[in-house]
Parts: sequence; structure tokens; C-alpha cells
Amino acid sequence: MLVLSRQRDESIIIGDNIVITVVDVRGDKVKLGIDAPKEISVHRREVYEAIQRENRQAALLKPDDAKLLGPNQGSAEQK
Repeated sequence: MLVLSRQRDESIIIGDNIVITVVDVRGDKVKLGIDAPKEISVHRREVYEAIQRENRQAALLKPDDAKLLGPNQGSAEQK
């Protein structure tokens, strides 16, 4: 793991198109600004892990489970 020290308003660059800037530091909290292309997903770790759990659960659904969602839910032929 690369560890860098930065002060407020200083940045690091990842690749050619992701910039992470230290926006504010207060006590033990650091506020970061992240400038990345739209096609790059940026999430807090706990949000990312929740998304992954939801995706794993959705992948485990059986075809009959889609009926529990109600009419036209889980169907590619929604109108």
C-alpha cells in the first residue's frame, strides 16, 4: 500500500484522469474531493460492500422468487 502525506488543498493523481484532493481536515476526519470520469464508480467502502452484498443476494434468486416481487417486477419485458 502506498501511503502519502497531503495537506489541505493538495492532491494526488491516479492514472491520467483521477484526482483526489484534500478539501478539509478537522480533528480525526479528512474530507476528500474526488474528480473522476463518470464511467468510474466511486463509493465509500461501506457503501461498496453493501452493493456487493445486494448483488450477491440478487444472483442467488431463483426464477420463482421473481414472482414474489409482484407483477412485471424482475421481468425484462416491463411495460
